[in-house]
Amino acid sequence: MNVRLIRGTAVIAVAGFLASGALNAQDRKSCERDYKPHVGQSGKDVVWVPTPDELVQRMLAMAKVTPQDLVYDLGAGDGKIAIAAGKLGATAVGIEYNPDMAKLAQCYVKADGVTDKVKIVQGDIFKEDFSKATVVTMYLLPDLNLRLRPIILNMKPGTRVTSHQFTMADWEPDETAEIEFRSAYMWIVPAKVEGTWSLREQGSNAQYTLNLSQRFQRVSGDISGGGAKQPLVGATLRGDAIRFAFNDDKGVTRTLTGTIRGNEISGVLKGAGGTETGITGTRR
Repeated sequence: MNVRLIRGTAVIAVAGFLASGALNAQDRKSCERDYKPHVGQSGKDVVWVPTPDELVQRMLAMAKVTPQDLVYDLGAGDGKIAIAAGKLGATAVGIEYNPDMAKLAQCYVKADGVTDKVKIVQGDIFKEDFSKATVVTMYLLPDLNLRLRPIILNMKPGTRVTSHQFTMADWEPDETAEIEFRSAYMWIVPAKVEGTWSLREQGSNAQYTLNLSQRFQRVSGDISGGGAKQPLVGATLRGDAIRFAFNDDKGVTRTLTGTIRGNEISGVLKGAGGTETGITGTRR
């Protein structure tokens, strides 16, 4: 809509205004007056096949999306997943390469009344910055997932990633769901923990040397403190949270529950009878 002022009088130019349903859409049907996609149409790297509503909700539930989250949907299509996240109260951004699809998705956002929560960006998922996302969703092909994998693994530990139908090859999902023969996968970006760590138990002179090996969220290793090296038992890594057990130099089973922050670790060391002491450490 263009507005011109002539001698203090507002003259509204309405030519072409009614022709575009995307400008002031009141409902989804009006959004589709200019462009309506069809299942299987070609895109930049994939064909467009919408994710079923029930699976969208399952993916968002697996990622435990809340109003505190920033959700990025990669290859947003008609904006379905981003809009669903917005309706859960999250801030959501959909990245869609096809300009017609992006325009349609923007219209749907307006028609569904979530413009305060959802934004659709016309762009390339390999060029747009989604590094601040706390949740990433996608329905792409396996080779695209693998191209994205290094980018995702460098995101903040604890970022949740969900994918419709396709995996990340040898990066095993933390959770899997299936609805009507369609699969959804969820990963939690793990902290980088591999290396040798020096640990100190608070309130005593006890010190430990911890050696960690890592393959995505799978960790193993050994620990020594005043005696022979002992293997870690039941080691788990979920985001930045690490947990494992070991036998100390007195043969007492200890359990460490800690948080990784870059090259530092802090947490609690639990021993016999449930006694707990603080523990801190740094990576060498």
